[in-house]
Amino acid sequence: MDSRLRWNDIRKYILMMDFSIISSDICKQAPSFGFLEAAIAQIKIDNQSQTNFTVWLDKNFHGNMDYLAKNTSLRFNPEILHNGTISIICVKAPYLTESIDTHKDRLDNKDNAYVSSYALGRDYHKVLRQKLKEYASWIEEYIGQYDLELNYRVFTDSAPILEIELAKNAGLGFRGKNTLLLNKTEGSMFFLGEIFTNLPLIPGNPVTAHCGSCTKCLEVCPTQAFVSPYVLDARKCISYLTIENKESIPEEYRQAIGNRIYGCDDCQLFCPWNKFSKLTTLSDFKPRNNLENLSLIDAFLIDETTWQELTQGSPIHRIGYECWLRNVAVALGNAKTSPEIINALLRRQTFPSKMVQEHVTWALAQHKNI
Repeated sequence: MDSRLRWNDIRKYILMMDFSIISSDICKQAPSFGFLEAAIAQIKIDNQSQTNFTVWLDKNFHGNMDYLAKNTSLRFNPEILHNGTISIICVKAPYLTESIDTHKDRLDNKDNAYVSSYALGRDYHKVLRQKLKEYASWIEEYIGQYDLELNYRVFTDSAPILEIELAKNAGLGFRGKNTLLLNKTEGSMFFLGEIFTNLPLIPGNPVTAHCGSCTKCLEVCPTQAFVSPYVLDARKCISYLTIENKESIPEEYRQAIGNRIYGCDDCQLFCPWNKFSKLTTLSDFKPRNNLENLSLIDAFLIDETTWQELTQGSPIHRIGYECWLRNVAVALGNAKTSPEIINALLRRQTFPSKMVQEHVTWALAQHKNI
């Protein structure tokens, strides 16, 4: 037998057995699909994380997000979600298309209808799912040379998964005091995604937390939604109030909302680590339909048909037109008084929604118009 052929057979066998090489090769390929990096997570959720999540639920800090209280057995045992799962490939996908300072400027412009930076482009669920499937297809082809077959399923904020815990276990970052995943060289302005696989890949190592004595995220929160470091009362969070909440926004939080009409970025924008945030290479996350420059008055007077067109394919679409008007009414109540703002609010006084009418009445009262 040709010695070269024999050596190739031996090398192939060694590589098949050496999953550290395979794991490394798979992770190195992640940036070619728009991810910052990839790492392998241990599928075991530690007892302390389980306890913390259970206590958080028991205190009702999740508000009306009832889905978070369901399927806890799946959250604590992620391998059950996909039969045959042995390893989980975790990825980070940056979504910023402009600098942190650009978004701070948007927030400072009180005439601007501030939309959270992650929601300016296409719906991240669809974008990441597609990219994860492309990544998995590459993995499938790559491991074919070792006569391995891939059984997988992709997820991104779409199943009962403790994504931050998995990413933390994989070594992609540490949990910050704002409860998000932070990284010393990449900040936190990224989405998380997972590929559940049947491959016995080598897990990464968790990294040390580096918030230190900094409490900037807790201090800048407009509604003081952080009960303590690492603990968020979602019921006070502006992202919850303007997105997840489908009812009236409690009056005690309305002024603090400012000009934020969809979500809030403050605990990230002012985090020192986010000066290292990376810009995305994915064009799908570029702002669509001039959403980054939308004025409060234009946002409020837009008709429903045009709003549907404006938000089609965007994560904003899921809150619905009624909640959109509710949110913008609050922001207009917080804006500097002008005849244009008063007239815009008056035009919506008879909108066929008691909730919208309530918030319009409140906004007019802020301008001492009632």
